[in-house]
Amino acid sequence: MYQLTKEERNGVYKAIFNRRDIRSFLNIPIPDDKLYNLLEAAHRAPSVGFMQPWNFIIIKNDEIKKELAKIVEKERRALAIHYEDTDRELKFLDLKIAGIIEAPVTICVTCNPFSGGDHVLGRNSIPETDLMSVSCAIQNMWLAAYAEGLAMGWVSFYKKSDVRKILEIPYHIDPIALISIGYTDNYPDRPLLEIHNWEKREQLNRLIFDNKWGTNEVRTGLSD
Repeated sequence: MYQLTKEERNGVYKAIFNRRDIRSFLNIPIPDDKLYNLLEAAHRAPSVGFMQPWNFIIIKNDEIKKELAKIVEKERRALAIHYEDTDRELKFLDLKIAGIIEAPVTICVTCNPFSGGDHVLGRNSIPETDLMSVSCAIQNMWLAAYAEGLAMGWVSFYKKSDVRKILEIPYHIDPIALISIGYTDNYPDRPLLEIHNWEKREQLNRLIFDNKWGTNEVRTGLSD
């Protein structure tokens, strides 16, 4: 059985607890070796049936980033309509949704639902396991970014058809995420949506049930 040192164990939890979704970036290039480390971490993620359904499109071209930022802004404006005349309208308008143009690199993470062929072990009952697997890869990338001193933002305001067109992605491949990566001088100690009073973190002890849904035991030692 492997055993982490105390420092190694603390480092893992520090990355998990301090990882943030960042939207502001500095105009500083990312060394290729650091970028590769992030991709290697993503590729080491677990995947159901070892299907490895991910691909990574590395985008550094300014014109392509502008095109992506344009379709993100289009969806942002469309979503803003849902918050008109509510107490969340100004909060939403204050949020910076994308840093695609600022970030030196954006990575489009895709999902190929057919990467494992006709039969993927463990996928018979839950077909969405391809998306679950890609999500694990993205989380690995996020933790690796923190370890490398980089900031990362997951952009999800877009129409898949728009991204496919811009990046020439085949119709059967899903663009799951646009990941902006770079350095930042604004790394908050809390999630941005919490800072903007959009939402607060739920208390963990309210989210845990015992044996059956809705059955709670009194627990101690679980932080809010």
